[in-house]
Amino acid sequence: MNLEVGGLLGLVILVLDVWAIIKVIGSGASDGSKVLWVVAILLLPFLGFIAWFLFGPKAP
Repeated sequence: MNLEVGGLLGLVILVLDVWAIIKVIGSGASDGSKVLWVVAILLLPFLGFIAWFLFGPKAP
């Protein structure tokens, strides 16, 4: 049972990270800022998503 919950949580984090990366790319931020946010989300999937959600660029 525990493995199923972990797998589901991993899938949810993956979907949220992909959504965040799409939103970052579509935002009006500079290219350098976009690259930094995408790298942060990829390297720190959960914390990167939370940081982007709270502080990152948003699509217009």
